[in-house]
Amino acid sequence: MAFLAILGFLALPAGAAGEGSLRVGSSGDYAPFSMRTGLGLEGFSQTVAEAYAAQTGRRLENVPFRWRDLLADLAANRFDAAASGVTVRPERSAAGRFSVPVAETGAVALVPAGSAAQSLADLNRPEVRVVVNRGGHLERVTRAHLPRARIEALNRNKAVRAALLDGRADAAISDSVEAPQWQRGANLRVLGPFTRDRKAWLLRADAEMEALRLDRWLLAREADGSLGRWRVQHGLPAAPATAEPLAALLAALDERLALMPLVARVKRVNRLPIEAPEREARVLDAAVEALGEAAAAAGKRAPDEGAVRALYRAQIEAAKAIQRATPTTPEAFLGAVYDLHEHLRPALLRIGEKIARLLVALPPTLDCERVRREARSALRAPHLSDADVRALADAVAGVRGATCPSD
Repeated sequence: MAFLAILGFLALPAGAAGEGSLRVGSSGDYAPFSMRTGLGLEGFSQTVAEAYAAQTGRRLENVPFRWRDLLADLAANRFDAAASGVTVRPERSAAGRFSVPVAETGAVALVPAGSAAQSLADLNRPEVRVVVNRGGHLERVTRAHLPRARIEALNRNKAVRAALLDGRADAAISDSVEAPQWQRGANLRVLGPFTRDRKAWLLRADAEMEALRLDRWLLAREADGSLGRWRVQHGLPAAPATAEPLAALLAALDERLALMPLVARVKRVNRLPIEAPEREARVLDAAVEALGEAAAAAGKRAPDEGAVRALYRAQIEAAKAIQRATPTTPEAFLGAVYDLHEHLRPALLRIGEKIARLLVALPPTLDCERVRREARSALRAPHLSDADVRALADAVAGVRGATCPSD
């Protein structure tokens, strides 16, 4: 479907396309996002899902999932979207499409108050027993940050806290918003956070219409203060405002760049060059066309073509730099090797569509120093240099006509 036609759909009233049910995957085990109680599901994700379903004229249907089965359930079309504090990760971007972020958290370790451990490094020892929920983001970061520890992945999130309190583990991995609830009634200390993670809804790769409508709705709820109120209501920090256009744009740029180590792995396995001038030229031409269509659909003036090309050129150069910096050691090639044409390029195109929409949604003017400051915080892809962060920030500001001073 043409990009213009999709954006035209977004101009409809939010409830105009509502029919039937909205199937939302819910883990039911991750406070404060999704908790199953005697009264049903509660939490931030449930509140957002109920409001979105109501405003789009649909009945909310909660579909349970286990974290280790998330991508398989997504591929099997068991739900329209998963919304239980799903962390934005490259392998998930390759499998589906993320909404704009709705919250930020960080992974932490909980230890008994009397533990000698004072830092994450103190846990990275063979004699230290660490427990974590099986199959999700936290198991992955635990194994990456604590490769020497004795890690046990448990099938139920509640069992992780119980194992620590019962003395069957020396540390338990949680995150910065769940940890305070685990500390209630228990004498536990927090180490960290040692990651910075974005939470978003995860939709099927072919659910472009739903993703476009959801992003539009989330941007509006951030603007009217609803998302901030719902965060506070459920014990999340009101800030950062992750679904504000600039923050969401920088997150989308970061999501795209985070795929580059996977791209590098595929290219090395298949002996493909990092430099692809003809493809880069096509990407630049397509970006100009997409931004023009997006602006026309929104009733706005198209960004300056030179500024658009400068931004996408900055993305391309940063992407190539990350690919070159991706380690070539055997450990770097562990895990799945994705197909460039079947998985990674379609994922890059999906994220590119989101970037185009968010560029059009930017305010009419941008302050260079603000963009630079937010970019330093938001652009976290591995092997991304300070120089590339600065170039991307200045190019984003340039789309809104700002000329950033050089040092």
